[in-house]
Amino acid sequence: MNSPGRAALLAHLTSSGIAGRVATPRENNLLHYRLLADRDPYYLLGLDPSREWTAESVLELMADRVGVSPDPGHRAGVDTIDPELTVGALDRYADRLAAAALRRETVYFASGHPLQLAGLYQRFADALRGYGCPILRAGDGWGYDASTRYGTKRLTIGYSAAFGADGSGDVAALEDAGGPVHSHAARPIRATFAALAADGTPLPDLVVADHGWCGGAGQAGVDAIGFADCNDPALFVGEYEGVLRVAVPLDDGLEPAAYRPLGDYVLDRIEAVRVVAGS
Repeated sequence: MNSPGRAALLAHLTSSGIAGRVATPRENNLLHYRLLADRDPYYLLGLDPSREWTAESVLELMADRVGVSPDPGHRAGVDTIDPELTVGALDRYADRLAAAALRRETVYFASGHPLQLAGLYQRFADALRGYGCPILRAGDGWGYDASTRYGTKRLTIGYSAAFGADGSGDVAALEDAGGPVHSHAARPIRATFAALAADGTPLPDLVVADHGWCGGAGQAGVDAIGFADCNDPALFVGEYEGVLRVAVPLDDGLEPAAYRPLGDYVLDRIEAVRVVAGS
């Protein structure tokens, strides 16, 4: 593994579009901020904010935590993610993973962006398993009928989004007949936790996820860390309110290869923290 240093990672984040000037348009960001303030369930990502949020206060938070333009008069066009904020959050994200490795915690991985992020999460799962962490696979096969603009679609939890070094998949995602799909839903993590509780199985110590998988886990009281785009304000609200441990700002819709240097950086920091701790 050839891990980038901080300066090299900052350069990669900007050149790849993970941060800096990103593809998510400003008008989409502002729409989502308003919909979260309206408490639209699709944009709450499984969270139930404890305070009242307005579109204006969400924008202020996102400017502070993500680096979008703070100008309310900027209504359309390009928006930004501050790469320094991305790396700062990545450091906290990696430190929480390192703590899991040191304590050999049980960790659950899931993604609402499986085509983009599952491969990255699988790398983290492989590393944590190597450090002695049990990687939880739960909920496989649970499903429900979801209403979409194209009619009702059967969605089930599956583990085909990414395969690890041992040939197994450790990243849960919703799947339809064609394979893993994008989802904001928190319903699958809630159902998974309910099934674990019914069986007398402890909930995971840590959930590594995004979208509703992450928000729903945090709302259930489980430590959760996640990636979130600048049009996904709910996870940053959750972090601000102390419900989520870490929300990392980045463009979450790029090709998987774009995230490889980011993964190298996180894995290198996990190992460095373990060495310092004497593990």
